[in-house]
Amino acid sequence: MSDYFHARDESKGFFGGQYQPLRLDQIGRIHETSLRILEEVGIRVESEEARTILLKAGASRDPESGRIFIRPRIVEKALYSAPSIIRLYGRKEEHTIIAEGSRTYLGTGGAALNVIDLDTGNCRRTRLKDIADFARIVEVLPNVHFFVRPCAAQDVPAENLAVNEFYASLAYTTKHVLGSAYNPKSVERLLELGSLLAGSRENFLSRPFFSLIVACINSPLSFDATGTDTLISAVRSGIPVMLSSAPMAGSTSPITLAGTLVQLHAEELAGLVFTQMVKAGAQVLYGGIPSMADLHYLTYVGGGVEFGMMNAAIAQLSHYINIPNYNSAGITEAKIPDIQAVYEKCFAILQCALSGSNIVHHAAGILESLLTISPEQLIIDNEIIGMAMRAVRGIEISEDTLAFDVIRDSVAEGNFLGSEHTAEFMRSEYLLPTLADRKLRKEWEEMGMEDIRTKARNKALSILNQDNGVSVIPKRIHQKILKRFPVQSLGK
Repeated sequence: MSDYFHARDESKGFFGGQYQPLRLDQIGRIHETSLRILEEVGIRVESEEARTILLKAGASRDPESGRIFIRPRIVEKALYSAPSIIRLYGRKEEHTIIAEGSRTYLGTGGAALNVIDLDTGNCRRTRLKDIADFARIVEVLPNVHFFVRPCAAQDVPAENLAVNEFYASLAYTTKHVLGSAYNPKSVERLLELGSLLAGSRENFLSRPFFSLIVACINSPLSFDATGTDTLISAVRSGIPVMLSSAPMAGSTSPITLAGTLVQLHAEELAGLVFTQMVKAGAQVLYGGIPSMADLHYLTYVGGGVEFGMMNAAIAQLSHYINIPNYNSAGITEAKIPDIQAVYEKCFAILQCALSGSNIVHHAAGILESLLTISPEQLIIDNEIIGMAMRAVRGIEISEDTLAFDVIRDSVAEGNFLGSEHTAEFMRSEYLLPTLADRKLRKEWEEMGMEDIRTKARNKALSILNQDNGVSVIPKRIHQKILKRFPVQSLGK
């Protein structure tokens, strides 16, 4: 395992922007059309408190349909108020994420209902311990930059779900954690949990090490009551928020990629207006997650190349309004870690990373259109993300890397194998794979011809066996949490 844990880290937070599926004039047309949607079509708002907030901010209401109309000047005011840089802290300083410009970070995501069991190889229902095990693995994976609970804890009562999911995550990773708050009461509980871990509410809010994903937008152009009330509570708490909107082209948004982007951008602009009216300067990330519907089966599709194109375009739209973004890559329709999973994931991960998407979730461990997670796939995706981040880092041009003197001095030798320059740059210039096999065929055959899924399974088992399930939460704080919250055991 030494090669795995000490292989060169492909550092996080490089600046992307090399891949741009939209021209600047096309971005402008989408933005202007979205503003027209908000002004002429409007949004449906179920929460009475939310309607009151928007109307006080200058929005208008259609007396017959009840839809809320938002004029462009209100949008402009909100965009001026919203922060363009948001720090998502880790409990270790090296895990802090700076969401700004085209800085790129990738992590886990999902709410899967099934997991491929490492011991049996069979698919089974997910439980709370699976969240903890994924957190334990992510803690040591150098290329997975943050942690989103990847599955539903189906062994936890609904009323205790949020606090248990965050507890299972925070108990085993010091990386920034993102997760869902399902109602206003959950927000209050999570704020108290963060305060216990940080020592005080002030300490937590000064460096929040988790943030909230709030899905209040139901496409097309509708804000549901519970989600919106949860968003109000989250914004007022001071915890950073991902404003999630996930239309499916052909189902809950137009079949065309451009039409889906127009509708989604309008939904996100409406959400940004609303959050800034609740609390000026609220830390909110543009959370556009466009996908497609398979019109043959009426199912969600995340593995198509168009998925990566649209999510890369989301990065451009968020950059255009100077708001950090949260989006998606790494979804596949494959049922197991196979070649389909790899090629579908590689396209979208590379597209989003190179576009400069800020917080890219679903990038590690997901299979079967978000229905299944796999520890083996998590290990494989760590390597895919590392390769994508190496591409984002690009080619460094300097006097040292241009190597004029080295070429001049090595010509007589006919090669560069013995050059000090080669020794100096061989580890920093190239990404060292931890799974990909580069041995000669004979050596590979002599060592058992191990396939990549077997390697990934062994690495996942080694990680889970190595740390013995020791929590990163100090015992005295752990005891306080057990006394205060109905958290379940994470034992076998």
